[in-house]
Amino acid sequence: MSSLRNAIPRRAHKERSQPSSRKKFGLLEKHKDYVQRARAFHKKEDTLRKLREKAANRNQDEFYFKMVRTRTVDGVHKPQSEANKYTQEELMLMKTQDIGYVLQKLQSERKKVERLTAMLHSIDKQPCNRHVFFAEDREEAKELQSQHPRSEIPLTSGDIPPSIKRKTDRSYRELEERRNRLNQLEKIYMDMTLQKELQKKGKKRKLHEDEIDCPTTKPVYKWRAERKR
Repeated sequence: MSSLRNAIPRRAHKERSQPSSRKKFGLLEKHKDYVQRARAFHKKEDTLRKLREKAANRNQDEFYFKMVRTRTVDGVHKPQSEANKYTQEELMLMKTQDIGYVLQKLQSERKKVERLTAMLHSIDKQPCNRHVFFAEDREEAKELQSQHPRSEIPLTSGDIPPSIKRKTDRSYRELEERRNRLNQLEKIYMDMTLQKELQKKGKKRKLHEDEIDCPTTKPVYKWRAERKR
């Protein structure tokens, strides 16, 4: 019987809308809106209840290092500044590790550029293999020439198949990108090395433009000569 009852079409009862006389109060709250609002309200109530229980059962001797490292400003915890978190020796060690990583990437990229450049040069360069025949007289020379004619004219750029030409163009684009990446890594390595040297001990000063023999856009420093023990 239940299946037959469900088979009969029934009218869908809809909730009424806000009457025209109460339009100023906004949309009329439906049952699903009430359920959503009630769940949110009870969730907040449960959270406040758990926090009250934790505050009532807390240990009086409880201690965390955050209690010393933070302070409350207008009811909000503000952590202390970590500007001087590391010592000078630790900063130098981290700087050395960063320079080592950049140097490794620089050497790897340079090897890839050299390998790709050699491969493309070998493609563009025409083979220059020659076989020299020695003849004792003119008749033997003519006979050798007839048996071994001259090599055909090498292929020009127009005779290369399109697939090979596309691969060559793609290799040239990759070579250009790797060269740009190599230049960027070299600049980063030089800057990081300079910053590391500036952090070391010793008196130094920045040279003016008239003191530099070879003008450059980068800053040039001069260290005071010190006697090593």
